[in-house]
Amino acid sequence: MRAALRAEWAKLRTGPAGLLVPLALAGLLTAAGAALGDRAVDAVQVRLLGVRLGQAAAAAAGVYLLAGEYRTGLIRTTLLAVPRRLHVLAAKATLVVAGVAPVALLGVGAAVLTLPPDGPLLRAAGSAVLYLILIGLLGLGVAAVVRDAAVAVGIVLGLLYLMPILLQMLPDPDWQRVLYRLTPATAVQALTATTGDALPLGPWAALGVVAAWAAGTLGLGAMVLHRRDG
Repeated sequence: MRAALRAEWAKLRTGPAGLLVPLALAGLLTAAGAALGDRAVDAVQVRLLGVRLGQAAAAAAGVYLLAGEYRTGLIRTTLLAVPRRLHVLAAKATLVVAGVAPVALLGVGAAVLTLPPDGPLLRAAGSAVLYLILIGLLGLGVAAVVRDAAVAVGIVLGLLYLMPILLQMLPDPDWQRVLYRLTPATAVQALTATTGDALPLGPWAALGVVAAWAAGTLGLGAMVLHRRDG
């Protein structure tokens, strides 16, 4: 595992800065809500509106960290150097966390910096950071399954941005309500809200939904990576 981490870190340092660009963008977009002011009922949620945009950059970072190697053929060298496929995926997941976390902290911190700190704000800010990390891991997991960067990005962005629109078209309100609670795209509203009790899920339940999606795709990706490229 240490060898895999060293190899992935070396590639990140010596390779192109393609991963750093979306990560930096995620931080900037997360802070975008600060420009909207504090006149809304839930000022914290307004300040964290940028999370909905920054999630795309976090997902792209996770996707390209693995799918980029399939595109260039570098994955063959990686798998020859580290025969244990699960170690490769674990090392890349570690890099996703290490890369997204500080940028998300910076972006979220900048977004809520001028608001008076209290329990709900700290919970919302911390949840937003964890959410972006989990979305990065979701992107990595999808990339491990499909291997193609464009397809993986399309799947994740469809899940995050298109799925809520499709759910509104369902004729059955009961199914709509159930699926709404199980979709990671709708979790961000509950995670960043600090007022109101009409949300379909509580913040920690919403975070659990996103964590389940990330863990599920990583687990499936690990199985596919082991069987297909083993």
